[in-house]
Amino acid sequence: MRVLVVEDERQLALQLQAALQAAGFAVDLADNGVDAEHLGSVETYAAVVLDIGLPRRDGLTVLAAWRRAGMDRPVLLLTARASWQEKVRGIDAGADDYLAKPFQMEELVSRLRALIRRSAGLASPVLLHGAVVLDTRACTLAVDGRPVPLTGHEYRVLAYLMHHRGRTVERAELAEHVYSQDADRDSNTLDVFVARLRRKLPPDCIVTVRGLGWRIDGTAA
Repeated sequence: MRVLVVEDERQLALQLQAALQAAGFAVDLADNGVDAEHLGSVETYAAVVLDIGLPRRDGLTVLAAWRRAGMDRPVLLLTARASWQEKVRGIDAGADDYLAKPFQMEELVSRLRALIRRSAGLASPVLLHGAVVLDTRACTLAVDGRPVPLTGHEYRVLAYLMHHRGRTVERAELAEHVYSQDADRDSNTLDVFVARLRRKLPPDCIVTVRGLGWRIDGTAA
């Protein structure tokens, strides 16, 4: 899963990036509202962490512009101002959740995961497919009750396919959600990650849709 973090306090932005990467996300950073609005318009993210108090263009203006343009990804607002009026303005502008500074990183990661699950129509942080159990809280995989190690890229590929179970995920879409903006997005390497996952998963768990991409069927209980 790939997320955008918009925060002008450099130290906090790097702390957010590190915490989210440790939680299995690919992370892009922006430190002002103009760059953030552009990235949110041209790049694809599973969710956005957006500070309200930004230079060049404030977060609420950016959020309103995204929503007017039809960007429907979940947005978690951050602010140093915790008044109820500020919260109402944020929700009215299209925010999905709200955190006042200072906050615990664990809470932010948990809230972001919940927003992404809800946007995919999922209720539980544990994603199941037959004998496959992917725990998005701990970023762990178990097959038939046995823990299976995953690399960061393998986890992001499997998590995205599991979040969109029953739907064919095209190669370009998967690449957008596996790699951060500054990474080499060679979609051919996705074949390598899928091949590695297939060696760790039950047969036919990941289905290749020729010419399009991959799918995890939605029928396994």
